[in-house]
Amino acid sequence: MSRPRRSPSSNSHRYPRTARLNESLREVIADELTRIDDERLDLVTITAIDVDSEMNRAIVYYDSLRGEDGDAEILEALNGHRVRIQGAVGRQVRAKKTPILTFRPDEVIRSAEHIDRILQSTDTLPERPPSDEIDEIDDEDAPR
Repeated sequence: MSRPRRSPSSNSHRYPRTARLNESLREVIADELTRIDDERLDLVTITAIDVDSEMNRAIVYYDSLRGEDGDAEILEALNGHRVRIQGAVGRQVRAKKTPILTFRPDEVIRSAEHIDRILQSTDTLPERPPSDEIDEIDDEDAPR
């Protein structure tokens, strides 16, 4: 008796392989950072991972509550613990290779925060006339 064929819609691999790998790496690296006893990494969050198609290299994007001021110290700490973090990835992620990790601050989040600060700032918004001035302007422009 042969096994029933699966329809393409019931495929268990609907989520692309690289996206699954990126998420697995993010979880393992974030977990390992909590185990590392280094106060420079206390406020660091792993936001995203970008693994190349051959799985040779992975860029690890992070953010911190210290912002840009803490980047040099955080990068120094992450690079100092890179071998340990890669070892954890090699042990916990089922993959043929363990990618070489490179750490970078997440500029997308920082840009979004900067835009949010600009939007929240009342100094940059033009002043709106009171509502009765708008009515007067509308009355003057109305055809008679």
